[in-house]
Amino acid sequence: MMPERKTVSIPRACELVGVSRRTIYNWIAGGKVQYVRTAGGSVRIFADTLWRDPAAEVSHDAAWTHPLRRGA
Repeated sequence: MMPERKTVSIPRACELVGVSRRTIYNWIAGGKVQYVRTAGGSVRIFADTLWRDPAAEVSHDAAWTHPLRRGA
């Protein structure tokens, strides 16, 4: 018997990982998260496939305050 996997809605997935709906849809299209469609056509994301690497994020402010990024 397979264990049940928890699924979350797209808005809930956005809240959990702090990204926009567009990012979630991009992750779906890119195969970065697994999902299932309900009988009614809604998309549910498998919670165990959500991820976020905070070290990979660079804020826009940081990019503008670094002297080498401005061509200085």
